[in-house]
Amino acid sequence: MATPSAARFSPSSNPARPPPPRIPLPHFLPPTPPQALLRARPLRTSAAVAAAAAAVEVGGVKIAREDVVKEEDPTNNVPDTIYSKIGLQLHRRDNHPLGILKNTIYNYFDKNFSGNFNKFDDLCPLVSIKQNFDDVLVPADHVSRSYNDTYYVDAQTVLRCHTSAHQAELLRDGHTHFLVTGDVYRRDSIDSTHYPCFHQMEGFRVFSPDEWSDSGMDGTAYAASDLKKTLEGLAKHLFGAVEMRWVDTYFPFTNPSFELEIYFQDDWLEVLGCGVTEQEILKNNGRTDNVAWAFGLGLERLAMVLFDIPDIRLFWSNDKRFTSQFSEGKLGVKFKPFSKFPPCYKDMSFWINEEFTENNLCEVVRGIAGDLVEEVKLIDNFTNKKGMTSHCYRIAYRSMERSLTDEEINDMQWNVREEVQNKLKVELR
Repeated sequence: MATPSAARFSPSSNPARPPPPRIPLPHFLPPTPPQALLRARPLRTSAAVAAAAAAVEVGGVKIAREDVVKEEDPTNNVPDTIYSKIGLQLHRRDNHPLGILKNTIYNYFDKNFSGNFNKFDDLCPLVSIKQNFDDVLVPADHVSRSYNDTYYVDAQTVLRCHTSAHQAELLRDGHTHFLVTGDVYRRDSIDSTHYPCFHQMEGFRVFSPDEWSDSGMDGTAYAASDLKKTLEGLAKHLFGAVEMRWVDTYFPFTNPSFELEIYFQDDWLEVLGCGVTEQEILKNNGRTDNVAWAFGLGLERLAMVLFDIPDIRLFWSNDKRFTSQFSEGKLGVKFKPFSKFPPCYKDMSFWINEEFTENNLCEVVRGIAGDLVEEVKLIDNFTNKKGMTSHCYRIAYRSMERSLTDEEINDMQWNVREEVQNKLKVELR
């Protein structure tokens, strides 16, 4: 089950609001995708190509650059900066915050369910549109399917947006209790909590009729009750004795659907999304007489809170001043900032066109500055008497490991301006 996201599968956490209207898109996957999205492909420097050249292996599958970055395919929008993340699998490093958190969750399920849950953390991130969307009932006109939101390898293949992409396959293979952890990919904004590659865990449990027949509840109520009990226990395992509350919400693949929130550090924190699996999913995968529950959580989101990590980019750092602070099995060791290098802000204004999207802008900026870009933020916009709309974005450059020089920042900003103008076809002001 995918982790909730306002732009994707959790349109509202307010139970009083109905599911949002479907957003009409152009005919899905036309022969040639919208040209603005093609023009938004980040600049592929020789250094970036060289860094991404080597093939990687995930779950026994070898993935070469040409398998993911297809420059001649008009349906491909995957840059080298994204390919370079495949195979790194931070969640499989036992002394990394994400690996520590994953193993802590594993320990909870092993202790409470006697090892019944099968664990998968090395599944290939290249999946079909059917796996990523159709198998989990994402509507054909849902915004998450657009080129603006998802990385397309070709017209039928994407980099998975959520670990739910493996749900149907595992059900068909006969698994009834499983946890799936992996790297997932989404075109997204740039700030301290968003990154185009992050990590999720999916949990899934199937019940047979004999498990609820003597409970006095129907299958759906029984599954929902067990789900809440299981996840409340998990929250206590991770955060201690905290106050909790359940919020009704909406997902395409569960009904009823919930979000679990905890009161932590003087505020309510959303921990995960979950629900009782839609019967259509079970029926489509040979489980007609069963009910099931599913949950999804984002590892970075929880790890940033548990370890006091202030910037999501730090998870990708190889700086020993970061990596040496964490040890296998030690959850919640508080990160100690090793230095605070100054940011450099650059503003850029331009007249937008009808095809402009902020995600495309962020892809261009990230394609040039990589992890040296800390934030891209809209600070001003207006429409003139001719109906032309201007946006002004403030770009914050900051390294987490060293001070940036004026020369390299100016060079980056110059390249960003040039690429934004050329690839997004906007008029700089």
